[in-house]
Amino acid sequence: MLRKATIDDIEKIYKLINDFAAKNVMLPRSLSELYENIRDFFVYIKDDTLVGCAALHIFWKDLAEIKSVAVLESCQHEGIGKKLVMVCKREARKLRIAKMFVLTYVPEFFEKCGFRRVEKETLPHKIWSECVKCHKFPDCGEIPLIYELNKNNGRGTAS
Repeated sequence: MLRKATIDDIEKIYKLINDFAAKNVMLPRSLSELYENIRDFFVYIKDDTLVGCAALHIFWKDLAEIKSVAVLESCQHEGIGKKLVMVCKREARKLRIAKMFVLTYVPEFFEKCGFRRVEKETLPHKIWSECVKCHKFPDCGEIPLIYELNKNNGRGTAS
């Protein structure tokens, strides 16, 4: 079941994200950051267990980021990650966001979801406001990808 996250989900989201961060496959998130951004998060529940999460963070009137996409290793390759990305796309469309981007260590997954690689320099400077706070800045190694929602009369390229 896919739904918006609640306060009760935060500690589970924190553990899921930071378990992957410990393996250097995503960036860590603090509890305070997760509580502050709870409205950005979606979760996937399977057998009463939180097995996946993703967030849609709005940067500007035409730009959002998909962040913290994580699925328990035992539940990967079941389409859960793709469902989480798709719900973020739907939310962005409802909000009339023109473009979404992602910074990731797993670009192939997002390419399968319709994103395309871009050079970091093509992204607006305002996105780096969070990056400068990161312990890995400026050389985190994440790969930027973008998805344009305003193509095809707002339907995007691939859902």
